[in-house]
Amino acid sequence: MSIRALEFYSGIGGLHIALSRSDVDAQVIRAFDWDQTACQVYEANHGDIVQKVDISTLTASLLSPLKANLWLLSPACQPYTVLNPNARGAEDPRAQSFLHLVQNVVPELASSDEHPDRLLIENVAGFEASSTRGNLVSTLRSIGYTTVELLLTPLQFGIPNSRLRYYLLAKKSPLSFAETQHDEHSQASDPRMVNMIKEYLDPSDVSESYAIPDKVLKKWGRLFDIVKPSFRRTCCFTRGYTQMVERAGSILQENEDLDTAATFDAFLEASNSGEPDAVNILRPLCLRYFSPSELLRIFAFDSPTFLGQSTFIWPETISTKSKYKLIGNSVNVHVVQQLIEYLFQEPEPL
Repeated sequence: MSIRALEFYSGIGGLHIALSRSDVDAQVIRAFDWDQTACQVYEANHGDIVQKVDISTLTASLLSPLKANLWLLSPACQPYTVLNPNARGAEDPRAQSFLHLVQNVVPELASSDEHPDRLLIENVAGFEASSTRGNLVSTLRSIGYTTVELLLTPLQFGIPNSRLRYYLLAKKSPLSFAETQHDEHSQASDPRMVNMIKEYLDPSDVSESYAIPDKVLKKWGRLFDIVKPSFRRTCCFTRGYTQMVERAGSILQENEDLDTAATFDAFLEASNSGEPDAVNILRPLCLRYFSPSELLRIFAFDSPTFLGQSTFIWPETISTKSKYKLIGNSVNVHVVQQLIEYLFQEPEPL
């Protein structure tokens, strides 16, 4: 019998794609999100199963008729991220809908034996130290779930992106987890096992379309995380990519031949000397933002094997700024796919 899945905080459907690519016979029967733009993109790619709704209004009586065996959840990370200096954890209003699901809905479903057999929850690194995480784990264990918690980055799966994320997998008794030798805290032991960035880049020249504005280069260029196509790492891309400078995502230097530090030193020297056109010194580096299609490949929504042949649909009304925001809010599809397959592995018989 096919597994019936619910997708909460569905965004643009990364969890949906991960499930569909897995070897699990399963389908998402309903998705929930509050963001109207995200729902529009989700529907364009997955049909009209997404419901724009405040998740804090969902109840056990509304969800039990769906008879879902699997819940996939990627709740808001802003209450827990170190990038948010005002993060308030469980006190943050954006945490309340998830706490409602954990404290009210899941226990009520469990009491009537209509609970999901399995759950997968994704959030930002830092969630593991929150009171929400403690509440989540204690509640699940009190109603008969076994849990596994992991901190994983796509680098460990050969993808050149250091996006560290927290994952919790849960199974309801009598289900249990298979043994695994995977060390969730390790990076790829051999950097050569990670793909080069150039495998994810657009096949045509997009330099002009995504060039860094001169005013940004002059004021903030020295703060960028700059990578080259032959590199095997990018830093975490966030919803603020192209709008923020620090800790929002890497910048691509297309010219591999120039030394980045020496070029910026020359620029700063000329700039401090009052040279009005000092920014021209940086132009040969060919610095640019990653395009949305390149980020879709890095996030594994699209395969780097099929450059220029995207299977992901953006409605015409979605702006480039919104694309970056929606991708930055999403999950790495390949990592989640591997976790879903592990979630459905059964232990070896004794």
